[in-house]
Amino acid sequence: MIVNQYKSQTPVRDLCTWTQLPKSLYYYRPSHGVKGIRPTTHTLKTDGSQVENQAVIEDIKGILSDDFVCYGYRKVTISLQEKEYLINRKKVYRLMNESNLLLGKVIKTQGKRQWVQHRKITAQKPMEYICLDIKYVWVEGEKRHYYLLTVLDVFTRKVLAWILQRSVRQMDVIRLLRKVDLQHSLRGVNVRNDNGSQFIAHRVRFFLRTSEANQEFTHIATPEENAYIEAYHSIYEREVVQRFEFSSYYEAGLTTAAYVDFYNHRRLHGGIGNKRPQQVWDEYYQSLSSDKPQTAEVSEAMSRVESVDTCLALDIVGDTANLANRRMNDNQNVLNCFGKSVQFTGG
Repeated sequence: MIVNQYKSQTPVRDLCTWTQLPKSLYYYRPSHGVKGIRPTTHTLKTDGSQVENQAVIEDIKGILSDDFVCYGYRKVTISLQEKEYLINRKKVYRLMNESNLLLGKVIKTQGKRQWVQHRKITAQKPMEYICLDIKYVWVEGEKRHYYLLTVLDVFTRKVLAWILQRSVRQMDVIRLLRKVDLQHSLRGVNVRNDNGSQFIAHRVRFFLRTSEANQEFTHIATPEENAYIEAYHSIYEREVVQRFEFSSYYEAGLTTAAYVDFYNHRRLHGGIGNKRPQQVWDEYYQSLSSDKPQTAEVSEAMSRVESVDTCLALDIVGDTANLANRRMNDNQNVLNCFGKSVQFTGG
């Protein structure tokens, strides 16, 4: 630069004038940081106390976790102000954006996805492969769709758990998978799902990794790779949605709960030799228990959670009673939280 070359012989002011270079531009030094004022780390309340932003985020999650709440950042701001926070919409938007809590927010994932290796699943026992997917359920009385999330065991075709809600977020998926984990353990289980935003979310993937489950994703526009759950939802559409006209969400939930009980315990399924899913499940564990009673696993009859209740009804059988009691006692608090946060559940 000419100014630097001759500034030892001529004043910088003259050199800038001759070269028509503004002095402010010559003396400017970039900071290489984020522009603007640094965001605050705490939020004031009306009593003068300060609360960390992480605590504010937890309050936001609490607001959004109510059964029928589907708020954007403006209504969340009003709700926080009702909790005596001195906070504006811009800060609420920033906090919700950083935590992926905004409506319609595109969830960015970390790391590569593990795609399915084989289109058709060949399961040899229960809880070797499970699959999950979301289906729209039309409620005529409210003129809107609700979301049905179902978890299905591939070997027995048994519905392990389900929720019917106004929306399904990543935390709803985690709660449902945690329920399955408490009942049957996800350790070593292959979990297959599509590429919905709820399933590719980092938190969902992290939960499955910490549960030692193997999550695999179907390829884009290939529902045949998740054929078992697609087939179940097709059966549900044909035998429930097309035969019943729901006047309310409450009616849709009760009907779904009754159907899942019928499907698991009484409906003949051609894909498993015209047996009932619960029958196949029980037969497997009974045969395993008779051959090797000392290594028998907890059967479904011993770890069944009722459809809309948070309490556990245990049918204690043989030497596995202590194992079932320990698992349920250790995780009772988690189940209680789950039961309060989901309106219609089953499993």
